[in-house]
Amino acid sequence: MPLQSTVTATERQTRVDLAACYRLVAAYGWDDLVFTHISAKIPDVENQFLINPYGMMFEEITASSLVKIDIDGNKLDADNPYPINPAGFVIHSAIHAARCDAKCVMHLHTPNGIAVSAQKNGVLALSQQSMFVLGSLAYHDYEGVALNDDEKPRLVSDMGDKKFLMLRNHGLLTVGETIADAFLAMYLFEATCMIQLRAQAGGAALITIPQIILQNARMQSKAVTKGLGGQLVWPALLRKLDRQDASYKQ
Repeated sequence: MPLQSTVTATERQTRVDLAACYRLVAAYGWDDLVFTHISAKIPDVENQFLINPYGMMFEEITASSLVKIDIDGNKLDADNPYPINPAGFVIHSAIHAARCDAKCVMHLHTPNGIAVSAQKNGVLALSQQSMFVLGSLAYHDYEGVALNDDEKPRLVSDMGDKKFLMLRNHGLLTVGETIADAFLAMYLFEATCMIQLRAQAGGAALITIPQIILQNARMQSKAVTKGLGGQLVWPALLRKLDRQDASYKQ
């Protein structure tokens, strides 16, 4: 269905970008049926967010099907027939509330990410991609399915001001000032985990990146990615998505 005429231009753009993000996750094979989630704050509105309709595959999501909620996960658009994932927004609401820079929170259950999250030493400095991740990485221990609000303070404390969070035995999480930034961060995070597992599977001794190089990782990341994606990667991804299927804009 078309977007309602009452939707502001900024909300419309956020809806389109978030729907595109869900479609791209599906296109890259990072989705887990309907069980992960990406949320985005609606610009210029206090405590209003968009998240996926629970039960819809990521490849089906459109701008108009996204569910509008408040910081407590209450639906604000009564005409949307879909619920939201309660476990999903426990994690997201905690980070959105604590981090004004976390306009988008992206959480996935990729097999590569979960496999590395189950390794005691976590992300290793084995690749150029890992260098960018290690410059802003935190860990949070598994506490079961995220249904309890009392986990929120520990999650927020563990994440601090980092952009990448590895949820032990669970998956990957990234945040960004924009949806584009969160997506590119997740691309780097997932690539880091995939490369690490492949390197380990080779059975040979591994070469790690020296600490002196890792210390410059954050500055180098900004120089290469132009602030994690908004200026370079995201427009190219949208052009690619439009060539394949532009129905996410509906």
